[in-house]
Amino acid sequence: MLASGYVVICLFFGLAGGVVGRIKGSSFALWFLISAAIPFLGLLTAILYRWENRELRRQCPTCGRAVKLHDAVCMRCGTELEFPEVALASEDMMRRRTSSSGAERAGATSHS
Repeated sequence: MLASGYVVICLFFGLAGGVVGRIKGSSFALWFLISAAIPFLGLLTAILYRWENRELRRQCPTCGRAVKLHDAVCMRCGTELEFPEVALASEDMMRRRTSSSGAERAGATSHS
């Protein structure tokens, strides 16, 4: 009886950790397993973990793909990457710019 209660607690902590991890742009399955295996600490770790979509990016000089700033190798072409002089904006920042410029354009056209 006590074991089934612990399993239910682990399941709900796993679900919460997986959802938090997914919201932050990481893997649901990975954070589910971590949070279910170590119920309280796993969920706390998922909450404190970085936001993947807020990481700065850089452009691969060989194939042109935008990769995370901390990546040492391009995942598309395999080129070893040196630390760049210029970083690109994060995915989150680019999304905000796009949505704000779209709202400005919509406001400008509605006033015409």
